Amino acid sequence: MHAARAIEHGWSRTVLSHQIMSGLHRRAGGATTNFEQALPAPESELMQQLTKDPYHLEFLGLAEQVSERTLEDALVAHVQRFLLELGHGFAFVGRQQPLHLDGEDFFIDLLFLHIPTKRYVVLELKRTEFTPEAIGKLNFYVNVVDDRLRGDGENPTIGLLLCTGRTERVVRYTLSGVVTPLAVAGYRLTDLPPDALGAVPAEGGLIAAVETALDEFRHGDPAGRV
Repeated sequence: MHAARAIEHGWSRTVLSHQIMSGLHRRAGGATTNFEQALPAPESELMQQLTKDPYHLEFLGLAEQVSERTLEDALVAHVQRFLLELGHGFAFVGRQQPLHLDGEDFFIDLLFLHIPTKRYVVLELKRTEFTPEAIGKLNFYVNVVDDRLRGDGENPTIGLLLCTGRTERVVRYTLSGVVTPLAVAGYRLTDLPPDALGAVPAEGGLIAAVETALDEFRHGDPAGRV
């Protein structure tokens, strides 16, 4: 998986090493979503695979006890690294994106455009565990972006809520019946736990494994099997 994506997206050795160490193959497609009900197939499967759970934000160098605004500031300051974590094809549109509606001002935490699928992605940050109330706010933002910002030929906007933790059943019940495509995932601000670090090879061994994987993929059969 990693080698194939490295070839497809032009990852450098450093990027590929990061994806292996962060366990991308275990996180890809892991967010809890309502995409299967809110989007047509195969679009729903494609967008599901663009999600992760959890998102690894340890590169921000933040402690767990930070505010949502501090987290947002750090993500904007390290937007290039964050775009890498989001995945291929994301472009940063803006932070605290203003929405003016009936004399009131509302502000989206972070707004992105996923260029390959031609759709906006509204991202909201929470420094708390998931609560059902957060979905109402995200759903509202997605609907307004669809109505006010989405252009001709662009696909429906998707909402992504990142929180410190969640209960799968609570999220499923909350998303049930919601017609806008929404996703909920966790994120991490700290490094890998000690037991996971013990399973990671030393830098030299990791680089050698990456180079071997790339070499095997490049010289594999035409179908891409190695």
